[in-house]
Amino acid sequence: MSLFWRIFGLNALVLGTATALLLWAPVTVSVPVLLTEAVILVGGLAVMLVANAALLRWGLSPLDRLTRLMTTVDLLRPGQRLPVPGGGEVGELIRTFNAMLDRLERERATSSARVLLAQEAERRRIAQELHDEVGQSMTAILLVLKRAADEAAEPLRGELHQAQEITRESLDEVRRLVRRLRPGVLDDLGLVSALTSLTHDFATHTGLRVRRRFDPALPALERETELVLYRVAQESLTNVARHADAERVEVSLRHADDAVELCVTDDGRGIEAVCEGAGIRGMRERALLVGADLDIARAAGSGTRVRLNAPVSGRRP
Repeated sequence: MSLFWRIFGLNALVLGTATALLLWAPVTVSVPVLLTEAVILVGGLAVMLVANAALLRWGLSPLDRLTRLMTTVDLLRPGQRLPVPGGGEVGELIRTFNAMLDRLERERATSSARVLLAQEAERRRIAQELHDEVGQSMTAILLVLKRAADEAAEPLRGELHQAQEITRESLDEVRRLVRRLRPGVLDDLGLVSALTSLTHDFATHTGLRVRRRFDPALPALERETELVLYRVAQESLTNVARHADAERVEVSLRHADDAVELCVTDDGRGIEAVCEGAGIRGMRERALLVGADLDIARAAGSGTRVRLNAPVSGRRP
């Protein structure tokens, strides 16, 4: 039944009931109107209005739910759908809206995948250039400074040694940036070794205590899944260092059913509501790339917990 006929039928039912009561009920209206007659008429009007409002609320409630979902839907949180309340125009509208969400989520996932893969390719290119060009140039500068320092007299020798230390520190920083841009250990030794190296470097540079809990019996993962897990852990640790004001961080990786679960938990000040900044939205887009579920919430007691549940197959069917 169409929305027009549903609303028309509801109003016709209420008005027909009122007309039948006036025709066959022992009720008359005097001129002037008596108090008892006025009470009966006003009461009847109130009953008609309440019944009409209740019937219309029941008939239009699917549209209210549709409006609320339209104002809150987020393509980075897939799966938000409305149940279809049968046939008619309202049911067809909700079916069309759900189909539109399906299409938009597929298109968003496809476009995000292209962007993220292009981003990783650019990271790899920049890391390669930093390693081959900048790294080799700075290594050559170190050798020249060493040769000059060995042949120079004081106090020039001391200044050259100081320049050597500055150059060596800069070279270490370039190498650290290369590892952040493209973790070679991930390709060479796998996810566990890459996360171990990441957390070790994080603890060294931030001074925070990092506890690692890695399941030794992890299944084989697709390359994209390993990269998403690594990038989410990297972004989570970066957020801890910048915003959490924490002292300890725990990074765990375990095999649960047909998925691998990454969990990064800190003991910082925690969050009341997740602020969807560029970093968190980037993590959500990466999770969509492999069909993973990302949950960011306040940890038990204090701090923040980032949990990523990635299917072993790598993609949502």
